[in-house]
Amino acid sequence: MGLSFRGEFNQKVDSKGRMSIPADFRRVLESGDPNHPENPNPRMVVLYGPHLKNKLEAYTIEAMAEIEAEIKAMPRGSKKRQMVSRMILGKSWETEIDRDGRIVLPKERRAQIGLDGEAVMVAMGEHFEIWNAATYDELETAEIEAFLEEMPDDFDPMSLLDDTGGE
Repeated sequence: MGLSFRGEFNQKVDSKGRMSIPADFRRVLESGDPNHPENPNPRMVVLYGPHLKNKLEAYTIEAMAEIEAEIKAMPRGSKKRQMVSRMILGKSWETEIDRDGRIVLPKERRAQIGLDGEAVMVAMGEHFEIWNAATYDELETAEIEAFLEEMPDDFDPMSLLDDTGGE
């Protein structure tokens, strides 16, 4: 298993959609790109489907290859494979981090998540999310508060690691 994404980073997005990728995230992207270091600019895959609502998801090349292999293992011609292919493969694009450590988010992708000015990148282990900073602050606070209300006062998030029952 390769490196994992960790942390939360706020970054400015300029009028052309350029956004710096944090150095910690670049190291993970480099380790997950089979063409690196021959190609010094690591690549990544960004998902933008309608199922993502307020965010984009960014994956290493290797992580996306694993997802593609899982899709290819599904029965050909099945409705599930068709939908997963459209929502993941059809709604993704590969981009390269430039020598200054930036990517360019196309105008359509910025519009999808209302990204104007400041983005937040949130580590999710095998991938990271890209949000409009204000939307993330609002939704994440509400989501965590609602979740914690259902938990006992002495709740420890580490206790969920033993829970194999899914969500």
